[in-house]
Amino acid sequence: MREQLPFFVYGTLRPGGRYHDAYLRGRTRSAHPARLAGAVLYDGPGYPYAVEEPGGGGVRGELVTVPVDAYDELLAELDRLEEYVPGDPRSLYLRVEREVGRDADGAAVRAWVYVAAPAVAERLRADGRIVEGGDWRACG
Repeated sequence: MREQLPFFVYGTLRPGGRYHDAYLRGRTRSAHPARLAGAVLYDGPGYPYAVEEPGGGGVRGELVTVPVDAYDELLAELDRLEEYVPGDPRSLYLRVEREVGRDADGAAVRAWVYVAAPAVAERLRADGRIVEGGDWRACG
């Protein structure tokens, strides 16, 4: 059995976000404030993109755990939502395993994070608008 990592959500999947109720409400075991270091948050049209940048100010979000029996189904649903297909260069996001710091105790936790795919990241670095403070909620 594959290890079931928590998810780090930082945009429309956060509580109050456009997709939270449809995908996560009632389907999680826990959600805790957290921060992804080494990344910059960009304001994409309608949703954010985390772009990995050494020394980046970080991205604010929640670390979400999911019950074992719902994990595989939710993972597939989130991959579809984020338009992530492993190996497909047209993917908007990549799902990557990263260390995420919990706000409550500073502990580093391995989690799945959807980050901008290389072509999207390149475009954002050239023409995108950075979300100061790395918190998508501050945009809305």
